[in-house]
Amino acid sequence: MMDAMDRHPPHVTSFVHIGLVVEDLDETVRFLSLLGFDCSRPAVHGGEWIDRIIGLENAEVEVVMVRGPDGDDVFEVVRFRSPAAGTQEPAPAANRPGLRHVAFTVDDLRGVVDRVRDAGWETVGEIVDYEGMFLLCYVRGPEGLIVELAERLDRAASTAPDRGAR
Repeated sequence: MMDAMDRHPPHVTSFVHIGLVVEDLDETVRFLSLLGFDCSRPAVHGGEWIDRIIGLENAEVEVVMVRGPDGDDVFEVVRFRSPAAGTQEPAPAANRPGLRHVAFTVDDLRGVVDRVRDAGWETVGEIVDYEGMFLLCYVRGPEGLIVELAERLDRAASTAPDRGAR
């Protein structure tokens, strides 16, 4: 007799969101809004369930849910009211182990980069044409957050192989 594990082993079924802990919630929300994300109003949470899930005592957090253009939540941006993290480290380099960046498509990469620069943030490197398929650029937001922007180039769509032809 087959048990449930033999038929279908447990596995990830879908993406939910990325948790981003920040010190300056307002500045991070400003940056993400500038990129075109819809940011909720902050909600405050605390209590035993949070303490138990994150392994800290007396936690109180302010949370902003950030929704992408497709309507799905993408980020859970969190500022800890308590306990304080107290980190003042410089932003890690792009090659530092760990979750280093998130990537999104944009409709006008140069326009978005100009808007980011006008608002006071910078690119990590430069805008690059990747094999005529994408314009790519990393921008660095508040607290070292790196966002990769990708604009699909028209010629990539026109040169894509016809998957129906064999």
